[in-house]
Amino acid sequence: MEGLIQTRGIFSLPAKPIGARRTLLLQPSHAIKQRLSTRNLPPLSISSNGHSKFQSFHKISISHKERNRGIICKAEAAAAAAGEGDSTALTPPKVFGVEVTTLKKIVPLGLMFFCILFNYTILRDTKDVLVVTAKGSSAEIIPFLKTWVNLPMAIGFMLLYTKLSNVLSKKALFYTVIVPFIAYFGAFGFIMYPLSNLIHPEALADKLLATLGPRFMGPLAIMRIWSFCLFYVMAELWGSVVVSVLFWGFANQITTVDEAKKFYPLFGLGANVALIFSGRTVKYFSNMRKNLGPGVDGWAVSLKAMMSIVVGMGLAICFLYWWVNRYVPLPTRSKKKKAKPQMGTMESLKFLVSSPYIRDLATLVVAYGISINLVEVTWKSKLKAQFPSPNEYSAFMGDFSTCTGIATFTMMLLSQYVFDKYGWGVAAKITPTVLLVTGVAFFSLILFGGPFAPLVAKLGMTPLLAAVYVGALQNIFSKSAKYSLFDPCKEMAYIPLDEDTKVKGKAAIDVVCNPLGKSGGALIQQFMILTFGSLASSTPYLGVILLGIVTAWLAAAKSLEGQFNTLMSEEELEKEMERASSLKIPVVSPEDAAPGESTSQLPEKSAPTSI
Repeated sequence: MEGLIQTRGIFSLPAKPIGARRTLLLQPSHAIKQRLSTRNLPPLSISSNGHSKFQSFHKISISHKERNRGIICKAEAAAAAAGEGDSTALTPPKVFGVEVTTLKKIVPLGLMFFCILFNYTILRDTKDVLVVTAKGSSAEIIPFLKTWVNLPMAIGFMLLYTKLSNVLSKKALFYTVIVPFIAYFGAFGFIMYPLSNLIHPEALADKLLATLGPRFMGPLAIMRIWSFCLFYVMAELWGSVVVSVLFWGFANQITTVDEAKKFYPLFGLGANVALIFSGRTVKYFSNMRKNLGPGVDGWAVSLKAMMSIVVGMGLAICFLYWWVNRYVPLPTRSKKKKAKPQMGTMESLKFLVSSPYIRDLATLVVAYGISINLVEVTWKSKLKAQFPSPNEYSAFMGDFSTCTGIATFTMMLLSQYVFDKYGWGVAAKITPTVLLVTGVAFFSLILFGGPFAPLVAKLGMTPLLAAVYVGALQNIFSKSAKYSLFDPCKEMAYIPLDEDTKVKGKAAIDVVCNPLGKSGGALIQQFMILTFGSLASSTPYLGVILLGIVTAWLAAAKSLEGQFNTLMSEEELEKEMERASSLKIPVVSPEDAAPGESTSQLPEKSAPTSI
């Protein structure tokens, strides 16, 4: 016999929001418990918040007529299934106000993120030292390296990763991807770098350079120091693959939405703590040369020590991943699979062009990639001129990473105030403004160093050293603004979109805009180097291009601000309507009423959700 939940004045909504007070459960009688244990009951359909409504009732007067027994049993079955008839199930043990189950996920995830970012800072600083300070190379190699080596290998890796994800489990895929990274970095420090003089074709590169001329120093340097270039690419892939794909994919897999909202911002703060400590580590090992005897390759010793730390941290990441999968209960997900957007490059381009909102968002991503690349490569060329030794260069980069971590940590603490006080639009415009102001100061010091020479001399610096420090400040402030404001603004911009546009838009930007932003600046620099002969000769033109790109960036941010605010207002209105409709008490349809039951006594029907 199908039963109904009747509402004849005996049900009432809680006076306060359910989450703001202690929840009470139905108190089943002994006879009802006996009936529950002896009858097989059909499932009860209630709304997604219906269980909470049942819990809020303290005492209910229920008729004991036989026709209502099914109703009572089904109501208590729903309450018993969710709460097991014990109020203690609703108050799990907590530490510092956080559930123990949540801490068992968040603490290992935080440690994993720390280890991953610690490694990334060491690898990022080391890769620049290797390719910029190597014999026969310079900062001019970086644009060619990013375009003709890094980009193809990134595309190839993603194709391989896609195929592996179709045949391997998530655990096997994680280990299959991260273990080769760990093995390679260990092998590079202890095998490949000590043998670099034997495996690099320096004689062939010298002959080709004499034939083709100094304009082709960048492309030929890739062949000359191919093992260093491979290290450069693997370090870049560590940042995009291990951080973006492996870590965030795993974090999204094991955390709930509420946990993510609460703890994901803390991961950003932890990342900058890792940046500070790893910068100090790089500085310490780079200064080891001072304590070594004559004839000892100080950079080789420093490299072995740093790669040992990278391997150790990598093994710690694997252990933490294994521990979480072994001992932490994972949240249940819907088994219904969502169709993944399969968008090729042309489809992505068409989608970008067709949507003004996505087009403006894409402009922000591309403009940042080009702008930071134009300034960074020019700065690194000055950095090599000031610090030609690998150890000196690496020590400076260690200080640079530490300062970047401190600045970003501070900016992240202030970012919440910026968002609350001034809104999304102002936060989105801070990064291009910072990059423009500091970029103008950097290029002005390079182009008009003569008039500034007396002032710089009074400060105890040469114009070259002043340019290095100003460029470092430009990179520190730009990166800290990017991490604390630009990245959150970019991700927040996806929130008010409908599900189809959100998924397709993110796929299009990942496929097209990120690589285009990174390689766009590199392509511009390659054209300038091949046209004017060197990076230094093309500096004035790079400054003008930077001004134009940042202007377009600011225009796109202003356009996107209006669209974002409009969509957010619409979303808030929809939430209010859903909140109002959720206050209805769900009931079973009148067709399922017991024989003789009057449907006139039933409240208005609301859409049930099966529990």
